[in-house]
Amino acid sequence: MAARGAGGPTTWRHRLCLVSRAVRRRCPRCGEGGVWSNFTRMRPRCPSCALELDRGESDYFYGAYMLNFVAAELLAIGVFVIALLATWPSPPWTVLTYVTVAIAIIAPIVLYPTTKALWLAVDLMFRPSESG
Repeated sequence: MAARGAGGPTTWRHRLCLVSRAVRRRCPRCGEGGVWSNFTRMRPRCPSCALELDRGESDYFYGAYMLNFVAAELLAIGVFVIALLATWPSPPWTVLTYVTVAIAIIAPIVLYPTTKALWLAVDLMFRPSESG
C-alpha cells in the first residue's frame, strides 16, 4: 500500500520519519542538524541537503503559526484538565488559573521552533517534488 509519487515515497514510515526529524529540530528531509541559526531563526537552506527551509510564502507562515497556536493551547487545556481531575473535588481554582495562563503565554514561544519544523515536514509530505 506504499504509493510512490514523483517526489519520493509517501509511506507511513516515511511520514513518521519526517515528523520525527522535525520534532528533534533537524532537517525533515535529510535528518541533519544545523538548520537553526538561533532558537527562533531557521537558516534559508539546510547546510547538508540544500532543502529550502524558508518557503517565503505568506500562507506557509500562517500554517506554521496556526500549528503553533493550536499545539500551545491544547497543551494549556490538557494541563488544566489533568490538574482539575487530579485535584477534584476541591481544585485550587486560583492556582489552576494562573498556571494555565502562564502555560498559554509561554508555550507558543517554547514550541515555536518545533512547530515550524513540523509544518515544514507536513509541507514535504504534500509537496515533495518542490522540496529543493
